[in-house]
Amino acid sequence: MMNSAVITPSSQAKIGLDVEALRAQFPALQQNINGKPLVYLDNAATTQKPLAVIETVDQFYRHDNANIHRGVHTLSGRATDLYEAARERVRLSLNGGHTDEIVFVRGVTEAINLVASSFGQSLKAGDEIVISALEHHANIVPWHLLRERIGIVIKVIPVTPIGEIDLSTLPGLITARTRLIAVNHVSNALGTINPVQEICRIAREHDIPTLIDGAQGLPHGPVDVQAIGCDFYALSGHKAFGPSGIGALYARRPWLGKLPPYHGGGDMIETVSFETITYAPPPAKFEAGTPNIEGAIGLGAALTWLAELDHAALAAHEAALLAAATESLGAIPGLKIIGQARHKAPVVSFVLDGIHPHDVGTLLDAQGIAVRTGQHCAMPILQQLGVASGTVRASFCFYNTFDEVEALARAVHRAQTMLS
Repeated sequence: MMNSAVITPSSQAKIGLDVEALRAQFPALQQNINGKPLVYLDNAATTQKPLAVIETVDQFYRHDNANIHRGVHTLSGRATDLYEAARERVRLSLNGGHTDEIVFVRGVTEAINLVASSFGQSLKAGDEIVISALEHHANIVPWHLLRERIGIVIKVIPVTPIGEIDLSTLPGLITARTRLIAVNHVSNALGTINPVQEICRIAREHDIPTLIDGAQGLPHGPVDVQAIGCDFYALSGHKAFGPSGIGALYARRPWLGKLPPYHGGGDMIETVSFETITYAPPPAKFEAGTPNIEGAIGLGAALTWLAELDHAALAAHEAALLAAATESLGAIPGLKIIGQARHKAPVVSFVLDGIHPHDVGTLLDAQGIAVRTGQHCAMPILQQLGVASGTVRASFCFYNTFDEVEALARAVHRAQTMLS
């Protein structure tokens, strides 16, 4: 959770956090890999799913499976109600103003492509999009495509050597041609928590809309889009304990009302003839075809489950895990942590002198430890920081334990000894 509080293992009981009870709700964590208890530290790639989500999706398939919005029969009505209830759950989780400001998509990648495609139809050659050097490829490539099609200009907010956005440079990047500022909430590669509220404040002063990539934000703390002040906020279900292939785009009503559809088909129209089309009002205008119904319902279940937890306790535990991992790994000779921002989510990216990250990851897997290696779909920032071959990334969640932090440190040291 996005919080700077730190606790020790012995203080968990005082804040009411029962990590073992949390872990018991995740079946995937209860297994051995290569003869060792699974230590799952790839949460920035995807989180595991609690029983509440698994059972909700199972219940839908067993009892309510039908297409939505179109049928008059009972199952269609039940499926529609569940789907729209999930939309309202997303709104609540983001503190959006209206349920019709929530568009279901496949994930953050599709959400950003939706904005780039729809918003982009109003842009002209020479118009500017501002992003940061910390972005995931999902918030870089769509703007490249737009540049190739119409000739927009991409400007980049620089990042400091410790992995923080250099906010002082943003006002100087803004001109009369700046049309959108798009940044991530939390860096997937480094764990940096970005000052999105301040970025949005600066943007509003210049009457520029903002898009926040929240793929790594929602899993680590409550998100309030009204407090952030953004115009668009994108999330992915699989990063937030929900199913894969589902996500949501929050967009303020004025934008959804005037943006053209992203794609066309059934259920996003009111009338169709061979001469004319009238579109359905948002959010239906952006949800052509049969959606990922069970995914949306599973996402709603995940967010409901998450909302019922003690967020202060989760935040403290994750901060303590980050502190412990930073200390334990940082004590290993020849290991360098990449990205040491002052405000971080529980992510530790590192390299070992003279050893390829993939080799480290392979040996960790042999010991039952799941990490991510490579460039994490964030090539520009890793190249800037001098690690073009990538890093080993250990990303933690509140269901991880201090014993797992120790197991990681031991396994990294062993891998280093074997590979040196």
